[in-house]
Amino acid sequence: MVRKIYRAIFLDRDGVIVKPKVKNRKSYAPIAFKDFKIYKNIKKKILLLKKLGFKIIVITNQPDVENKKISVKLINKMHSYLSKNLFLDGIYTCVHSQDSNCECRKPKIGLFLKAANSKKILLKKSYMIGDRKSDIDAGIRAGCSSIFVDRNYLETKPKNQIFTAKNFNMAANFIIKNEY
Repeated sequence: MVRKIYRAIFLDRDGVIVKPKVKNRKSYAPIAFKDFKIYKNIKKKILLLKKLGFKIIVITNQPDVENKKISVKLINKMHSYLSKNLFLDGIYTCVHSQDSNCECRKPKIGLFLKAANSKKILLKKSYMIGDRKSDIDAGIRAGCSSIFVDRNYLETKPKNQIFTAKNFNMAANFIIKNEY
């Protein structure tokens, strides 16, 4: 029996598919469901990428859970909404704070390895799309080609991505052009 291996597009959540709150050019995850908004036209590109054979996986750091700013129940509600509306193949979440030194928090690659194992994903044939240096660093460490969505935050930008895009749709178009 031949085991099917898949390629994936790993997506960061806030700033890539979900609109973050931006204050003084710093990004903050929404902590109320009423503020949880998906960027326009994301669904159409995700469906196209899936049609081309990619699994679509969200890998997200959500330290506000451990920092007691949001409940796991509300995170699960948000992620259920994303999964249903965007036809995602999985969402992997680190709920630990920046100080926890866990293996699942990006830029570490624990969640990539977990997703790759459970979804039979070949990381070196996959992509990571993120809006922070930690996303790009994690993707590269995991063996993925990484694409930076530059939202012009007031923070250190990555330098080792294969492409810089203004938004998810531009990043998806790059993948489609690069692959086909």
